[in-house]
Amino acid sequence: MAAHIRRRLRKGATTTAVAAAAVAALAASQAPAATLADGPAGGGDPKAAGEDTASAEDDGAATGNSPYYTDLPPLVTPDKPGSSSNLPVTGSAEAGIPASILAAYKQAEQTVATTDPTCRLPWQLLAAIGKVESGQARGGRVDTNGTTTSPILGPALNGQGFALIKDTDGGAYDSDAVHDRAVGPMQFIPSTWASWGQDANGDGRKDPNNIYDAALAAGRYLCANDRDLAIAADLDKAVLSYNRSTEYLRTVRSWFSYYQRGTHEIPDGTGRLPTTPSIPSGSTPSPNPGTPSPGTTPSPKPSPDKPGGKPTPGPSKPGDGSTSPKPKPPTSKPTPAETFGSLENAGTGPLRATAGQAFDERVAVLARNALGAPLGKVSVTFTVTGNTGTLFAGGKKTVTVRTGADGTATAPELRAGEKAGEFTVTAVAGTGRPRTLTYAATVTARQADTIARTDEKALVAAPGEKFADAVTVKATYKDAAAAGVAVTATMVKDPLGLFDNDKGPYFKDAAGKPVRTLATLTTDAEGMLRLPEIFADGTEGTYLLRLTTEGGASVVIELAIQAPEETAPEGTTPEETAPKETETPEA
Repeated sequence: MAAHIRRRLRKGATTTAVAAAAVAALAASQAPAATLADGPAGGGDPKAAGEDTASAEDDGAATGNSPYYTDLPPLVTPDKPGSSSNLPVTGSAEAGIPASILAAYKQAEQTVATTDPTCRLPWQLLAAIGKVESGQARGGRVDTNGTTTSPILGPALNGQGFALIKDTDGGAYDSDAVHDRAVGPMQFIPSTWASWGQDANGDGRKDPNNIYDAALAAGRYLCANDRDLAIAADLDKAVLSYNRSTEYLRTVRSWFSYYQRGTHEIPDGTGRLPTTPSIPSGSTPSPNPGTPSPGTTPSPKPSPDKPGGKPTPGPSKPGDGSTSPKPKPPTSKPTPAETFGSLENAGTGPLRATAGQAFDERVAVLARNALGAPLGKVSVTFTVTGNTGTLFAGGKKTVTVRTGADGTATAPELRAGEKAGEFTVTAVAGTGRPRTLTYAATVTARQADTIARTDEKALVAAPGEKFADAVTVKATYKDAAAAGVAVTATMVKDPLGLFDNDKGPYFKDAAGKPVRTLATLTTDAEGMLRLPEIFADGTEGTYLLRLTTEGGASVVIELAIQAPEETAPEGTTPEETAPKETETPEA
């Protein structure tokens, strides 16, 4: 391993003291070049993350603590600090990722981002795990569907240097009916695959040897227990749940940091296989250690970090016969099928209603488990926020509903308040890292489709006087009285109301000043509206009053200003009151 690192150094900067110091540090500790604090996820002390094998977070490990590759990234890292969005075209095969494998990692990242966005799974973490578990599916040796050209199998987990895990799948996945073996490019043991397996390529099968299925399963597994992988401690716990080894965490972290700084795509089947497997606990080095291929029991290697090349015991594993502290007895934890994963809209349509009316749509959500299947018995809290006065049936602003067997929960009926405007309904489910959905809703003012006068009496006033008869109208909506409908009254010059009038009849405001538009009128509970008093100025003529409602109903009413006709005194005839002609005397 030390020679391997020195070869990398010569490719970089063999003449610099900095590079020499880096080689010395790596050879002394076999630690990755990047610290755990590198990368956007942060880092920190792995012990603080809780990776100690005697107190790890989850029961068991995804791989059964099978062997992994300890090869480290090249010392010369990609010159793309902080981003892998623009992948370079060329580079060494060792650093590149085969095209189908890279596509599977990115697809898994996108899928999990949809169903569990708060996990913030980066594809580079999947790539780092895939690198140390199988050398990116044996250098990308997969068919057009993403399935490995031959099964990738780890050694039998028979307790001889490895964990002791007796057969759980009848040999269906690993062709071993006695003991389990880690399977596929992401190296799931059959019992873990039975719980977390996915069909990501849509072929109807959950195949651990298919990179698309395996990458998505790994992504969901890493996101379990409400982890946020943008938090260093959560990321470390996720990696340790895959393989309970501090050295494993550091190796994955080193590749994760490397891929975050940039990588490049290479053709399938051209990737370079790692050469250095981890050393099983309790093994002795082989006199002529070879380079095992994935799927075979790796030969033990001398450790470069001890004088004389003596082997360093690997991580303690259940059933390996070592005297290291054993993991605590497993506690009962939910299975993936019982673990809440995501919250989605269950087809809720636009939320609109007229003031005082019930909404036709009801807010509905769908809860899914960690595998993406519908999950029942999840408590969902719905809350109305806004000042429209809208409430759920029963007058409540907040209600809690549990999902049914189909994973859906539907909030009670919403009844719009009296104030027009917008508000929101928020659905929240889950503890630790709750999932939240927010729905926008609108309350429109009460409407009328018809408005008309209640009588046909002519409305006439003398100049400078007020109209003796009040204007009364009734608004209806779908032939029913339209209560609480806003009505605007405007003096206009034309029946369409395109031009306002600045003379003729007028209303008075609170200060007694003339106004020719009123926009604060509302129909009563019977849909009736009696207009305020109307006054006439000194200009005679016929004028128009236009009334419009929310909903577009309108009516135009004539108002006349004219001087009254003269009338004869009582007890006389018109002839008697008419002016008499005077006679002119003859000359």
